[in-house]
Amino acid sequence: MKFEQSFEEPQRGFARATLSQSRRPQTISLGFLSKDLPATTITGELAQSLCAEMGASVVVLRVQRSEAGSLGTELGDQATVVDWAPCESVLQGQFRPGSLVRTQGGYDLLNLSSSSHWVSPDGISSLWNQLSRYYHHILVEVAVDETPEAFTLEFLARSDVAFLFLRPSLEDVLHLQRVTAAVCARDHNDTSRLKSVFCWLDRESGESLDAPTVKMSSRMLRDCPSASSNEVANSSRRTNRFSADVRRLAREISRRLVGLALSSGAAKGFAHIGVIQVLEENGIEVDAVAGASIGAYIGAVWAFGCDGTEMERLARELEGRWGFWRLFDPVFPPRQGFLRGFALRQRLMRTIGAARFADLPRPLRVIAGNLGSLEPTVFATGEVAAAVHASTAVPGICVPVSLNGESYIDGGIVDPVPVDALREMGVARVIAVNVIPTTERMKIAFEADRERARQQGARRHRWFRKAFPLEQQLNYFAQGNLFEILARSIHGAQVQLAEASCRMADVVLRPDTGDDRWLDCRNPGKFIALGRQTAEEQIEQIKALVQKKQIEHEELAAGPLGNLA
Repeated sequence: MKFEQSFEEPQRGFARATLSQSRRPQTISLGFLSKDLPATTITGELAQSLCAEMGASVVVLRVQRSEAGSLGTELGDQATVVDWAPCESVLQGQFRPGSLVRTQGGYDLLNLSSSSHWVSPDGISSLWNQLSRYYHHILVEVAVDETPEAFTLEFLARSDVAFLFLRPSLEDVLHLQRVTAAVCARDHNDTSRLKSVFCWLDRESGESLDAPTVKMSSRMLRDCPSASSNEVANSSRRTNRFSADVRRLAREISRRLVGLALSSGAAKGFAHIGVIQVLEENGIEVDAVAGASIGAYIGAVWAFGCDGTEMERLARELEGRWGFWRLFDPVFPPRQGFLRGFALRQRLMRTIGAARFADLPRPLRVIAGNLGSLEPTVFATGEVAAAVHASTAVPGICVPVSLNGESYIDGGIVDPVPVDALREMGVARVIAVNVIPTTERMKIAFEADRERARQQGARRHRWFRKAFPLEQQLNYFAQGNLFEILARSIHGAQVQLAEASCRMADVVLRPDTGDDRWLDCRNPGKFIALGRQTAEEQIEQIKALVQKKQIEHEELAAGPLGNLA
């Protein structure tokens, strides 16, 4: 049954504000597969975040079975009921009219009760068409039973995107598979719009289920309040991590996720710290980070919660002539490599411990190369330090790292600037930091080094080096020796891969590190300063990218209810 009547002019002087026909509103279904999840809280926080992030108009349709009661707790004094006269005439047929509510969070709420008869596709389309005249986002909150009802499948199948919220338990994963199969049968094998969101209740372990479905999902809500608590209690128990995850989901819906791709580059990668410092100082909120090699190491420390100042302090512990040797753990005999890499892993664990990916406040992707297939592997679950260890195993220098029966090498070999890993997460706005100079820049730097050596190479210095060549003979990391040659050869081969990845980014930062040695860990402050300089030069471009709105504000006055006093 179609809704024959259309929205009329509100009866109490509310300003009428319709959206421009040039922009199609977004319909989003929020399906809750577990009764343990606080559906009302999650939906409300998400709607409020959409309003705050985008300045968008949002309406929540809370669909509830008439015989089962409300899906969530009552809002109480959190909202004000508005007498909108057309509501009674519009919501006829299979939906019984509810109350249109303007909440304190800035979004509107419409409680709908289904009758014992199924809701028709035409009825849902008519309702959405009416609401789409006034709202940028229409959120539909439904409980998804073990055997989904026809109207539930209709909402899931007809939405632009449907988020399915579930607990990380085997029972809920099987439930998800059944729902996906039902939507697949209903919608001609098209399930591309279904997105899973795994929810951990307050103080639950982030790795309580090691299932393929969890590994494939890049969305999670951590520290969710209990569904058994009332709304007021839930408000007081919400954590920063839960709120941050909801905001991140809101930015995904509005296509405003911001990601940071950190390149490989050995010691030059300290420049990433300077970039991060400038982003923090300018209030740029990054939703996800992906890194390869040194980019994975720095990304892991940042995702764990260390800020730019703390990361600089940790980096400066390597200052001085002997700082790099703290990471030296030789292998005898050096059959697969000269270094084991465990010293670097242990150093990382001093900062992040045995943290797992799901424990990190900011989503992280670590890139490593599969030695067997030479394909990039994206680590998103398990122990972070183990993944970073694999990502930093430079072939020829470090022994390949074995994880789950596979051998891995440095991620910079296969994907030196992992922009694509962020795109696969749904990140729409990517800032790439590439410390790998182009071949032209390396050639200029090489010529400058040679000229500098010619000018500084006084006769007595040349005589001393010939008489006492200990540095050149014994130090394999000295300029022109084995490790230096390997590092330069590897990074030279990465240039084209890095440039191809950078073309997929929205903003590319290129710290001027061309005249520095790859293995020069003695002066991290110099690289950090180069990163800061580049980020400061392009900060306005970064701000323009992050602050760009998908919604044109002039299309909207104040929503269908106008401005309430």
